[in-house]
Amino acid sequence: ERPVDEVTVEEIGRRAGVAVGSIYNNFGSKEGLYAAVVTRALDVDREYMDRAYTPDRSPIEQLLAASEQYLRFALDHPNFFRMLAFPAKPGPYPGAEETATLLSRRVDEQNARMVDAIERGVAEGSIRDLDPVKTATILWASWNGIISLAWRHDDLRQDPAGLRELLDRATDLVSYGLRTG
Repeated sequence: ERPVDEVTVEEIGRRAGVAVGSIYNNFGSKEGLYAAVVTRALDVDREYMDRAYTPDRSPIEQLLAASEQYLRFALDHPNFFRMLAFPAKPGPYPGAEETATLLSRRVDEQNARMVDAIERGVAEGSIRDLDPVKTATILWASWNGIISLAWRHDDLRQDPAGLRELLDRATDLVSYGLRTG
């Protein structure tokens, strides 16, 4: 919820219900704990996305399923989602750049799955000949934007049902824009 350099180990321990010493014993430092949490968030995200990119689905079906799984991940693990979709600026602590690089590399790996689905769809003729990297980036960024409406503190805020409806409509619009003929 706040940049890692603004949170104390004592606060982390209090919120987690564990002794400060156990944090140091298990992770070595606050930064080690943060790196472990980022890694866990990335692993959980991959588990959700693995459900979307199954070989029994067509490329378009994979993209539609990815949209649904991404929303499920965000709703089931909102703090993990925020950490991955809107990462904090790396702090001045040792290992910050390495953790930021790990995060961006693993997000790129997930987005590469979208690129692959788009490329396969283009090759088989079900998806128009579009730049797959830019198209995947547009999909990912639009999903992030829609899901972030859950955090608004005004009349534009969306509950989970509203998010699902908006994401379904956006995905429907995009999928028709991707299709040939």
